[in-house]
Amino acid sequence: MYRTLKKFFAFCEKRERKQFYLSIFLGVFNAVFIAMRIPAIYVVLKALFEGNLSEKEGSVAVVVIIASIILQVIISMKTTMLQTEAGFNTASFKRMKIAEHLRYVPMGYFNSEGLGKVTSIATNTMENLSGVASRCVMVVSKGIITSLVIIVFMLFFNVWIGLVALATMIVYILGTELMIKAERTDSDEFTKAQDKMVSKILEYVRGIAEVRNFNLFGKSITKVDESIDRFGKYSTRLETTYEIAMFFLNILNKIAGVIMMIMSISFYLNGSMSLVYAVTMIICSFMIFESLDQVGAFNGLTRTIENCVDKANDALSSPTMDIDGKDITPTDMTLSVCNVDFSYDKRKIIDDISFDIPEKSTVAFVGPSGGGKTTITKLLARFWDVDKGSIYLGGKDIRDYSYDSLMKNFAFVFQNVYLFNDTIENNIRFGKPDASREEVIKAAKLACCHDFIMNLREGYDTIIGEGGASLSGGERQRLSIARAIMKDAPIIILDEATANVDPENEDLLMQAVKSLTKEKTVIMIAHRLKTVENADKIFVIDNGKIAQEGKHDELINEEGIYRRFIVDRKEAAGWKISKTSA
Repeated sequence: MYRTLKKFFAFCEKRERKQFYLSIFLGVFNAVFIAMRIPAIYVVLKALFEGNLSEKEGSVAVVVIIASIILQVIISMKTTMLQTEAGFNTASFKRMKIAEHLRYVPMGYFNSEGLGKVTSIATNTMENLSGVASRCVMVVSKGIITSLVIIVFMLFFNVWIGLVALATMIVYILGTELMIKAERTDSDEFTKAQDKMVSKILEYVRGIAEVRNFNLFGKSITKVDESIDRFGKYSTRLETTYEIAMFFLNILNKIAGVIMMIMSISFYLNGSMSLVYAVTMIICSFMIFESLDQVGAFNGLTRTIENCVDKANDALSSPTMDIDGKDITPTDMTLSVCNVDFSYDKRKIIDDISFDIPEKSTVAFVGPSGGGKTTITKLLARFWDVDKGSIYLGGKDIRDYSYDSLMKNFAFVFQNVYLFNDTIENNIRFGKPDASREEVIKAAKLACCHDFIMNLREGYDTIIGEGGASLSGGERQRLSIARAIMKDAPIIILDEATANVDPENEDLLMQAVKSLTKEKTVIMIAHRLKTVENADKIFVIDNGKIAQEGKHDELINEEGIYRRFIVDRKEAAGWKISKTSA
């Protein structure tokens, strides 16, 4: 328990750690105020047994008891507030630290398993730390301190009974420590099962359209059910271990209480203890074990705290790319890729490619799916680090830039647009957090989305729902372009930005793209002829290599992937159902 609490306090920020320490210090006074009732009760009992209880003695005893109760309540409120505030602030600050840290981890970290793990840490783990941890610290520390103070009072009345109480407390705490060790394996499996369950539920929810489309309910639900059943299995096993251990520890408390009562009565009967002392000791035996019961009830949760801290620290220690570069402002926006290799999960994606992208030029990457087009664009913006070779921006290796100074030069419009569960205005402002409403409207007009925004019920204050679910694909794309316009970065990366847009929205979207890319370096991945034919240079990517490169007019006259690519799409565009006579 001590090791767990020490680890938890080390995990907290300095201010919150001081709040926890102060709450424990105040807990000593809380215990003293509880123990003050013992001498007050003793004085009243002594006077009653001697038959000389005066009004003054009775009044003083009542005042002491009432004062101790009031002071205990005040101290308890203060310690509760301190620990609650410290717990919630710790969780809040660590969530922000984890979010900041994850900005700089390679994108491969966010695979399906990693995403479930991150989600679990940000929700369940931090929730446990903010609630369970602070409550556990408060109850366990309060119970131990209160028990120790009462034992001190008992030692004053009778050494032997006090030693029995002390021995019981030591055995009880050792028993809870053994319980925590017995739970260790199940607790670790419980944590893994929780992460797996969150991952599978996320996977199911995100893929619900495909599940419905292909009627995969049985198979998909089975995977989710299995993860829930596994989580339930370890939850039950953990709880069973805890309940069995607590049953025997509570029996120990009750037996110790009976022993202390028997000792008090025996000492009274053999004349070595007065009646008032004996009755006081019996009352103390009930008070001390009430506090110990609270220690046992929450001590079992200390393993949960340790798991939560370990998980949060694991996220904070996940390997990041080297981001400690210099804040560099490039002299020009020329990009150069030199002999770059890149593999993911031991599978080579990019194989020794080299090319240049001059400033304010437009280049397009085309080619078969899975050839490495998107990977190249993400390597340019350093979403991953290359395995071999170098990428230069303005003549300097992008690894020499601090990550933030590098990202200032890039804006992205992806095929699958993600919008936040917030107002339309804030989603556009995401590209420039301090932008005014006028700047937001200007960007929206350039992106051809002002009109549809004004037709919405709340206009720019409309909450659009997570992922932009309440908008059409074309509307989401135009908002994404407005966000990129707001950032005003000199290099624009368009990854299939027009792929899923209906014909009615295509012209508006192309106008928005034109506004975005004016006087910029443009890097696009596209499959539509009208998107790529005017590019300054086209790179045909196949199996991680540059199979062809040149302008549209050059490549269309060469036998190869690009020509087949264009011919196939022209045939597909001209395809129609013809009527035949019966």
